Amino acid sequence: MIDPVAFTIFGWPIRWYGILISIAFLLGVAIASRLAKKRGIDSEALWSILLIVIPAAIVGARLYYVLFHWSYYREVPGAIIATWQGGLAIHGGLLFGLAGLVLACRHYRENVWQIADVLVAPLALGQAIGRWGNFINREAYGTATDLPWAISIDGEMRHPTFLYESILDFAIFLLLLLFFPRAKKEGNVFLAYLVLYSAGRFFIEGLRTDSLMLGPLRAAQVMSVVLLLLGLALLFWRNRGGKKADEKNPPTKGRRKRRRA
Repeated sequence: MIDPVAFTIFGWPIRWYGILISIAFLLGVAIASRLAKKRGIDSEALWSILLIVIPAAIVGARLYYVLFHWSYYREVPGAIIATWQGGLAIHGGLLFGLAGLVLACRHYRENVWQIADVLVAPLALGQAIGRWGNFINREAYGTATDLPWAISIDGEMRHPTFLYESILDFAIFLLLLLFFPRAKKEGNVFLAYLVLYSAGRFFIEGLRTDSLMLGPLRAAQVMSVVLLLLGLALLFWRNRGGKKADEKNPPTKGRRKRRRA
């Protein structure tokens, strides 16, 4: 067991969960900046967009979680903002983050597919790191098992589902980095993330004991199926013309310089 509080500053507890999330963001932004440079996307444009996308994703991830636990947070409204204690749902972050991305790209006149391609590999790495915050907070674990890699939770050996997803996310991160320079169509990297993550999350979620529920269904599994089908449909639709479609509509480069007023 690891104390969720890493240290205190003037009596204020600094939690490992918050530290890991911060590290994930810093690494993600650094990698996204390098990928953006390879696509010819202006760094100023990327930073402007991230200043909208990141807060939107954090708010969405928290609201999604809070809504599924509203009976508790209705009684303790002050705890709604206590994100440092855990309680961020990736699907809420994805939905709100995508909404923020679309609005930001429209405002700054950037290609939303290009920016999405740049951001998803860093996102997968961030998820891989963030899952270790779940381990420290003793959450996101699975059902009882006697497998050699089981972890002890309250005296019972359970599936380390946080570890399963961390490994899945890191593998997706590496695959997307390899795919990034080879993608023939803008948006393919982002859509590949949707398909890969949704497929893996569906099976991992089935082992968890703390799933957010939609009636008798696990919300994460429902969202995984929806996003998996959406990703596959968009991949087929956007690439249906093969080489002819790619030659007719070649990937565009991001604007290297933005006009200043």
